[in-house]
Amino acid sequence: MVFQYFEFLVAWRYLKSKRKDGFISVITWLSLVGIMLGVATLVIVMSVMNGFREEMLAKILGMNGHVVVMPEYGRHDIRDYDGLVKKLMASGLAPEFKIPPIPVAEGQVMAAGDNASAGAMLRGLEPGDMKNLEPLRDGILETGLDGIGADTALVGYQLANSLGVAIGEDITLTTARGNITAFGTVPRVRAYGIGATFKTGMSIYDSSYVFMSLADAQSFLNMDGAVSHIDIFLNDPDGARRVAALISNGILRGRMAYAWQDRNSSFVSALTVERNVMFLILTLIILVASFNIISSLVMLTKDKSRDIAVLRTIGATKGSVMRIFFIAGSIIGVAGTTLGLGLGVLISENIEWVRQLFQVLTGTKLFPDDVYFLSEMPSKIDYAEVAWTAAMSLAISFLATLYPSRKAARMQPVEVLRYE
Repeated sequence: MVFQYFEFLVAWRYLKSKRKDGFISVITWLSLVGIMLGVATLVIVMSVMNGFREEMLAKILGMNGHVVVMPEYGRHDIRDYDGLVKKLMASGLAPEFKIPPIPVAEGQVMAAGDNASAGAMLRGLEPGDMKNLEPLRDGILETGLDGIGADTALVGYQLANSLGVAIGEDITLTTARGNITAFGTVPRVRAYGIGATFKTGMSIYDSSYVFMSLADAQSFLNMDGAVSHIDIFLNDPDGARRVAALISNGILRGRMAYAWQDRNSSFVSALTVERNVMFLILTLIILVASFNIISSLVMLTKDKSRDIAVLRTIGATKGSVMRIFFIAGSIIGVAGTTLGLGLGVLISENIEWVRQLFQVLTGTKLFPDDVYFLSEMPSKIDYAEVAWTAAMSLAISFLATLYPSRKAARMQPVEVLRYE
C-alpha cells in the first residue's frame, strides 16, 4: 500500500475541527482519549504487578532459602546438620551456591512486651549467616548486627512497636516446646534483651519475626543442638527445582529438599493468573476505544460523502479514498497510543509519589502494607511488554479503520451527486 502526500493532507483536513461537524470532532477526541487511557492503564497496572511480583519474590527469597532441606521422614529436627552442610559444600553443586548453606532453628513463640503480646516466629542463625541475608543486614535500624550476642534478640520494628519495647529493653518469649514433667509439658518462658530492630519493607517479617543466635534459639526451643531445616541460596533461583531434585535423589538421599516454587506454589500461581487476567481485562479497554474510531470514521464518511464523490470524479481511485480514511483512523490510533505510552511510563516511574498524593487527596490509605505485605508501592517497567502493548494497540486501531475505509471507497459518485 503506497501512500501519497495529498492523501495525508486530505485525511488531516478531515480530522481538523470545524463548526458544522463539531460533533464528529468530539467523537474523534473521545476516541483518542479512550485509547490513550487504555494504553496508559495497561502500562501502569502491568508495571505495578511486575514490581509487586519482583519485590515479593525478592523479599521472600532473600529471607528464605531457594532450596530448603528438611528432616528425614518421621523426624522434626536435623541433628547432623554440620555433616550435611560439609557434604553439600563438597558436592558438585557447591559452585551454584550463592553462599554456604545456612542451618536454621525455627519455631513459633509468643512474644510479650510492656503493653501487649503477639504471636511471633523465632529464627536462630549463626551471626555470620545473619550478615549473609541481605534484607536483614540492610534493614538493621540504629545499631548493627555486631551488637547481637548471647541472650539478645533482633526484633522486627513493627513487632517492637506493637509490644511497646525498644532497643535495650527486654522482650519475653514463651514456647510450647518446654520441659516435660510429671504434670505434662511446661511452657518455657525467658526474657531477651533487644539488641537491634530491623525493617525489611515486608510487613510479614517486620511484624512477626524475632532473630537470635543459633545456640540461643536451640536452647530456648529445646532442640538439643539440632536445627529445623537448612536453607540453600543459589546464584540462579530459577534452577531451584533441579538442584532440589539432585539433593533429594543423590547428594542427601533420604532427605527431602523443596524448591521455593513448590513451597510458594499457590502464591506464584495466583500472581501469574492475576497478571494474565488483568492484561486481558485492560486490553478490552483499548478494544472498546477502537469502536469509537469506527463510529467517528463512519460518521465522517457520511458527512464527507459529497467530497468523496468529487474526489472520485476528478480521478481519485477507490484505493486513494480508502487510504485517506485509513490514515485518518490511524492518526487517532497512533496519537492515542503514543500519548498513552508516555503517560503510562511517567506514572509508573513515579507511582509511589502518585500513591501518596491520592492518600492526601482522599484521606484514605491506599495499598496498606498489612494487606499487601510491602510498605511502598513497587513498579517495574518491562519495556518489552510496553512494546507489545503499543503493537497491540496500533494493530487494533488499524483494524478498526478497515470497515469505514472500505465503506467510503465503495461510494458511487453518481448516486451521491444525483441529489446535489
